[in-house]
Parts: sequence; structure tokens; C-alpha cells
Amino acid sequence: MTTKIHTAVDGRGRPLAVVVTGGQRNDGAMLSQVLEEIVVPRYRGRARSRPDAVIADRAYSSGVTRRFLRARRITAVIPQKRDEIANRKRRGSAGGRPPALDEIRYKQRNLVERSYALLKQWRGLATRYDKLAIVYRAAVVLSACITWARQIGDTP
Repeated sequence: MTTKIHTAVDGRGRPLAVVVTGGQRNDGAMLSQVLEEIVVPRYRGRARSRPDAVIADRAYSSGVTRRFLRARRITAVIPQKRDEIANRKRRGSAGGRPPALDEIRYKQRNLVERSYALLKQWRGLATRYDKLAIVYRAAVVLSACITWARQIGDTP
């Protein structure tokens, strides 16, 4: 009876997309669904739906995820798991090159962690009082709307 919130945030920590799943769900499997939810309207032209980069933790480090992002021309800023590094080294020259990691860009991942911390300030979200997933997701979306309203209200 656990719940996991998968979210994508912009460069200022504001939520762009939210997907709620069961707690046993794999993070990497939900990446495509989270990226499909992103829609950023523009003043002119089509809405933007593809980020420049995905900054994620080691849970998203797999060949499937990296190929998925590469096919969509999205930069993957994801560190490798220790077992993946060991397997690559064990294979020697057949293991291939390690994927590049922009460590300076990876430091921006704290925006995601801070957005989760802000989200969990709501007691109802932190403890999951709602029985229905749709009601729980509505509370998460409402929290995202309030986050956006606060930051837009602060701009001159």
C-alpha cells in the first residue's frame, strides 16, 4: 500500500509533469511516461515537450534508459551504478566506453530533491491518507499549482 511520485521539474524546481504509481514500480520504467506528460506552452508556435537534458539518480542508470534518451536527442546526466561499472571493467575492451557524466550539471539534481521536500510538507501527501490514487494525484497536482503560483507571484 505504498505510493511513488514520479515527477519532472524545470531549472527552478517547478513541477512540469507528475505521474503517481504503486511503490513497487520501477523508476526507469516510468521515465517515458513522465517525459510524455511534459508540455510547456510558448507564446508562439508549438508547445515544448522535449527537455534538453534529464538529470536523474542511479535508479535510472540502464542501457535501455540511455538508448531511449539518445533516440530522442536528450542528454542523459545519470551516474552509473557500481555493478555496471564493475561489469564493464570485467569485460575489458569488449565492455565499451563508460557513458559521459557532466558532474557540474549533475549538481543541479538537488532541485528535484528540494521539490520532493516541498511536496512532502503537505501532511496528507506525506502520509497518504487518500484511498484513491486519483485523489492523491489531484493533491500532488494542486501542490504543483501552488508552487507555480508562488514563484510567478514573486516575479515583477
